Amino acid sequence: MTWLIYDITDDRTRRELIKIAQKHGLYRVQKSVFLGNIEKDETDEIIQESKKVINLREDSLYIFPVCEADYKKATLLGLSFEKDIVQDEKPVLFF
Repeated sequence: MTWLIYDITDDRTRRELIKIAQKHGLYRVQKSVFLGNIEKDETDEIIQESKKVINLREDSLYIFPVCEADYKKATLLGLSFEKDIVQDEKPVLFF
């Protein structure tokens, strides 16, 4: 599993980063947090594409790979996302 977390000041840059994350199979779990089960090469592509759109002096982008065992230990309180969808264990139909 891979977490992508950002703090970006510019709306246009933020929209571009959201497109990048979704294009590579990450699911939005909060406004500035994405999560998904992606391979290392996909992560590398996200990094390369993100470097082209974010301002390295003002913006922050964190990408955290997490092993499945640690991911399953996570505690979710309050409103949470559907873990099955993020792990690609639940079929999802988009229109």
